[in-house]
Amino acid sequence: MLRKHAANAITLSRIALLPFLALAYGNVWLFCVLYLICGATDMADGWIARRTGTHSQLGARLDSAADLCMFAAVFIWCWLEIGPDIGPFLPWIILTAAIRGLNLLIAAWKYRTFAIVHTWGNKLTGGLFFLAPFIIASERLGWLWPVCILSVLSAIEELVLHLRSRSLDLNKRGLFFRASPRAKP
Repeated sequence: MLRKHAANAITLSRIALLPFLALAYGNVWLFCVLYLICGATDMADGWIARRTGTHSQLGARLDSAADLCMFAAVFIWCWLEIGPDIGPFLPWIILTAAIRGLNLLIAAWKYRTFAIVHTWGNKLTGGLFFLAPFIIASERLGWLWPVCILSVLSAIEELVLHLRSRSLDLNKRGLFFRASPRAKP
């Protein structure tokens, strides 16, 4: 029984930690520790689900919800830390948010559910975005450009997938890959 729900429990633990992450904005060390724990749970839940054969639509949706919440918490932290220097990145952030919002609306209309596809582009964007607080802390803001560019490209890729697909495959690898190994025929 525990094995069946372990991945979802790990995802839920990430969601439960996010308010504490938000409260840790004034304490960089606490923020970093909680942030690393959240990142570890993000990697562990999918790995455990695949390893134990317990991946599910519910788990994929919980993971997407946890990712969105974590994105919001980290974005707010980054915004507060960068301050006025965020200016050059703001159009990219707005464009990414607009396309991602459009993707959610298209998925809701087309598939009758909110969904974020777990493409390799989205995973790579998530990985780079995970590094953003460390990039900001090192005061090397130039390293944020790849994050911005990839986030727009992966959002566009997901948009094209939604427009071209007849059915929802949350684990579609991307535009240039065949059907995901877990897709139902």
